[in-house]
Amino acid sequence: MTAAEMLSIAAFHEGRHAQAFPSFGSERTGAPVVAFCRVDDKPIRLREPVMEPDALIVQDPTLLLQVDVFQGLSPAGYVLINSSRSFAQLGLGELIGRLRADRVLTVPATELALKYLRRPLPNAVLLGGFAAISSEISLAAVVVSIRAKFKGAVADANAAAAQAAFDFVRREREELSHA
Repeated sequence: MTAAEMLSIAAFHEGRHAQAFPSFGSERTGAPVVAFCRVDDKPIRLREPVMEPDALIVQDPTLLLQVDVFQGLSPAGYVLINSSRSFAQLGLGELIGRLRADRVLTVPATELALKYLRRPLPNAVLLGGFAAISSEISLAAVVVSIRAKFKGAVADANAAAAQAAFDFVRREREELSHA
């Protein structure tokens, strides 16, 4: 939910309309949580879950085996998964094969969070990666949203982690384009 909220703040900072909201499955501790974020250039009137997402950011790759996270995703959609493993290693090679290669990537977000935050909190990291892979929001807007949510050293560490993910995604995309 925090990542969706920060994404909506980033979009708002860039002059767009945005809304973020969670969807809790069964009400038990540890149950998967899905959060949605809508971003548009005009006011958003819808209040229901997003059934046909343009982008997916998966913080917990174990959910890939529990929930059909790719349901409704457009072949032109973006996919960013928190993992140091490849799509093939995650068992997603065939599924990802139907998407644009320049719009899908795994990012070791937890490892980057541990390096910069000393805690396994990949929210800001994944938003930095999303800014790089999609260009739907800027890294500067992500940093503004981080600084709106956190203060002081925590904000600085999250901003540095987002920058590291942004740089990681840019390097990965460059390597893919030269392959």
